[in-house]
Amino acid sequence: MTGDSFKFAPALLLFATLGIILLVGLASRTRHGAYYPGAGAQVGRIGIGAAIASNWMSAASFLGIAGVFYAQGYFALAYVIGWTGGYVLLLILLAAQIRRFGKYTAPEFVEARYASPAARFLSAIIAILISLVYCIAQFKGIGLVFGWIFGLDYRTALLLGAAVVMSYLVLSGSLGAERNQQLQYGLLILSFVIPLMVIAHKLGYFWLIPQIGYSQALQDLAQRGESVNLATAPWAHGSAYQWIALCFTLMVGTAGLPHVLSRFYTVPNVRDARWSVVWGIFFIGLLYWSAPAYAAFARLHDLGGNAASDPESARALADLIILKAGEWAGLSLWLVGVIAVGAILAAFSTITGLLLNGAGAFSYDIYYRILNPRASERQRMKVAKATTLALALIVVLAALNPPWLIAQITAVAFALAGNTLFPVFLLGIWWDRANKQGAIAGMATGIALTAASLLLGGVWPTFGALFPPTSSALLGAPLVIGVMIAVSLLTPPPPESIRRFLAEEVHQS
Repeated sequence: MTGDSFKFAPALLLFATLGIILLVGLASRTRHGAYYPGAGAQVGRIGIGAAIASNWMSAASFLGIAGVFYAQGYFALAYVIGWTGGYVLLLILLAAQIRRFGKYTAPEFVEARYASPAARFLSAIIAILISLVYCIAQFKGIGLVFGWIFGLDYRTALLLGAAVVMSYLVLSGSLGAERNQQLQYGLLILSFVIPLMVIAHKLGYFWLIPQIGYSQALQDLAQRGESVNLATAPWAHGSAYQWIALCFTLMVGTAGLPHVLSRFYTVPNVRDARWSVVWGIFFIGLLYWSAPAYAAFARLHDLGGNAASDPESARALADLIILKAGEWAGLSLWLVGVIAVGAILAAFSTITGLLLNGAGAFSYDIYYRILNPRASERQRMKVAKATTLALALIVVLAALNPPWLIAQITAVAFALAGNTLFPVFLLGIWWDRANKQGAIAGMATGIALTAASLLLGGVWPTFGALFPPTSSALLGAPLVIGVMIAVSLLTPPPPESIRRFLAEEVHQS
């Protein structure tokens, strides 16, 4: 996708905002422990909740949710319900227990719970794979928005955006990224909601709370023949099974994401872990409540004959629809630029957490724990920085030709997390008979299922229908849990000390 021309106002806003954030990052730069995402950060319940929301409000949330609502209408509710419902699942099943367990990262938890360096190694590989897939979607968003701002073709804009992201990470370090996430959340939500209010006002709808006001826009769309896309035909873009599978996959994937789970290792106590999730759900919900309104307002423009509204044309516009909605409503370039800067920051804040988690998984869980146990902290930091650059290069190459919409690419990462880490955490916490053989077998099965959903769907239609690439955990996660249970029962139980620790420390009320 190519931008029409260079846009001065959005470019000025972008560089000014990134400059301010970079200064904050430099002021709080982490020089030690950079291989741990968020190392040493203790910023309180609301602060951690804002950091969760900032890290969560990725390009998939900022650009992708409105995009899939625009392209797929009602079907896109699976993304909203799945992602927010995942935090409820996390709050009920895992947050407090993970904090009581007291380990710092997902691979550390896996090794401690299952008494297996091999299980730790496999979970670190999974964490890296999740980061890579997740980052592809973020870099696609960066490429699209940079292209819109600077009038560049997609690939050139992608390389420019990648250079900006990596410059920040090299200069500011992990604690800078962590502290910036509270600041970034405030910028993100304001840059999303304020332009939406102006759009609603310009189009004549209730603008003080546009999340309510756009309901009238839906009625107008239905009356003007747009019911297939947004109103009364929920399965126009997929079957009930596909919707349920996607919703379930996003829920369990959310509860299994390493960069989400790692938040609970750094909170001061169990109560703070629970309340951090509650605040995170609240902050995330503010954006999700608003995203469908952008899609509805953009569809009103389509019905005026100003843009092609067939499915293929809608998909081509979808990932930039929040910018297009602003332009079509007649917003000034300054205000549309505010939306664009918010989209860049959404992708930016997520990429920092993902790359640092991926680099941490390699530098500590693989390099230090397996390859070079005598490595000094300085060596580990060098490896972490080199790994960050290497992962970014891999992601940029993959993002040069992204296969799907931003939200759909992101969903594949959730499918991998839901098929691997979620079952390992769920049984690891709530079933003391789960052992290392079961964990390794389960994670290997989950990787195989996720890979098969990507590779075999086109040649084996029945398998592709049962295990869609974005939604494979509906059947995959229960299957992995069954494998873990069967293998655990057929092999020796875990050490008695671990079972006692679960009973006495982790399961306490």
